[in-house]
Amino acid sequence: MKKQLFILLFALVPFAAVAAPFPEQPHSMTPDLQDKESLQRGMQLYVNYCMGCHALEHQRFSRAANDFGMPQELVEQNLIFSSGLGFNDQMHIAMQPQESEGWFGVVPPELTLFNRLRGPDYIYSYLLSFYRDPSQPLGVNNKVLEAPAMPNVLEPLQGVQEMVCAETDQPVAGQSPDPLSGKYQSCDVLQVTQPGSMEPAEFEEAVYDLTNFLAYVGEPSKLQAQALAPKVLIFIFIFGVIAYLLKREYWRDVH
Repeated sequence: MKKQLFILLFALVPFAAVAAPFPEQPHSMTPDLQDKESLQRGMQLYVNYCMGCHALEHQRFSRAANDFGMPQELVEQNLIFSSGLGFNDQMHIAMQPQESEGWFGVVPPELTLFNRLRGPDYIYSYLLSFYRDPSQPLGVNNKVLEAPAMPNVLEPLQGVQEMVCAETDQPVAGQSPDPLSGKYQSCDVLQVTQPGSMEPAEFEEAVYDLTNFLAYVGEPSKLQAQALAPKVLIFIFIFGVIAYLLKREYWRDVH
């Protein structure tokens, strides 16, 4: 018995290692796959700002359109820009790997399963944490991922964000709070210094929509599962009542 228990615990070790969470992110969000308008906006943002470099090779335009309630004509006119792609095609990109490696130093990753790898908090925080850094080759850096190999493609929407010194309520290592205000002085604060086309709250909502769309792409069948779940629970309840009544009928003569 002890030997079998040891084997079971040993078998579970790899799963525990895989399930280890990433470090806590500065921002968090909870995907809402029932918000079809958010998913529609997120898909539009992805196609316009991300799909030039990042393909979704395991996602079809038609699958997303059907799940989000978008007519085919609307998708073809506003979301499919390549003449080589059709409504039922996968979301490929025209950029060749050798070209992107020469431009950025690395091949931009395919993002279909990226949400399942890193989680929505990572994506949401990453997209909100770009800041201007002239020392970097692309002129930007990121608090979540140091020295990213991609530009801040959402800068026209967000504006120019920079690292500044400001008062904060969060404790700073090696520093005591101000005796009057109780605040700390931190030079690790992100602040928009040149506004973009969106207000900060509006931009955060746009990033939420984009992250929500990537959460959907990682597991499209989850929408169907959520829609089916209430029906399954109702069936189990009705079946349980019938099974209980049948059990009572079978065991009535025994007792």
